[in-house]
Amino acid sequence: MRRKLVVANWKMHGNLERNKLLLREVVAGVRGLRNADFAVCVPHPYLFQAQQLLKGTNVAWGAQNVHQSEQGAYTGAVSAWMVADFGCTYAIISHSERRGQFRETNESAAKSMKLAIKAGLTPIYCMGETLDEYEVGVTEAVVASQLDGVLNIVGIKLLSKVVFAYEPVWAIGTGKTATPSQAQAVHEFIRGRVAKHDLEVAANMRILYGGSVKAANAAQLFVMPDIDGGLIGSASLASDEFVAICRAANQAPGSKKRV
Repeated sequence: MRRKLVVANWKMHGNLERNKLLLREVVAGVRGLRNADFAVCVPHPYLFQAQQLLKGTNVAWGAQNVHQSEQGAYTGAVSAWMVADFGCTYAIISHSERRGQFRETNESAAKSMKLAIKAGLTPIYCMGETLDEYEVGVTEAVVASQLDGVLNIVGIKLLSKVVFAYEPVWAIGTGKTATPSQAQAVHEFIRGRVAKHDLEVAANMRILYGGSVKAANAAQLFVMPDIDGGLIGSASLASDEFVAICRAANQAPGSKKRV
């Protein structure tokens, strides 16, 4: 049985004082929730602060991106080993904003993913279609291309070390969200496509849903059999909203205590 996982993606938000208050409220709010996993992915400058405030709690921390190279003359870039130095568990790879604004590709995502795994991190690989793609009915083709693009480079066995996130781009920060049944259908498609290569990897891989997940809809999403948690954007910046989403994951059918 797969444990639910809820991951905050703060994006480019935060300052030292606000971070301290938010993280302390999140830690207090999820303390005692043992049936799911929780993490916060913060901007790179705040990784040290996250490490100091979250160490010893049941909230992990991670980075929002890592570069596709181990080291080199890449001004402004951050490597997987650099974020691993701060005790990170997770690294988000190829979020739609990285694809759209920074022209990241399936190939660059696969390279970043391999280096993240090599550095001891768990990549969270993002996939999803734009509004135009959704409206013309090519969601599965887009997601299949994004999945196959990394599978062909990384290989099926390394995918067992990856968390996936399906994020329809048209639902990110718009207030719109896929219905639970719509999201479930895409998650089932992703799992089924991986199952063609390895049934065990497919059965155990966690697939998160992202796209305007709120306290009000989290429970309905997390009850779906192939939705294993959420990658949370704007709602993660409000401790009460984020904690409520974490509680929904903790209480969802199939959630289980860590042994």
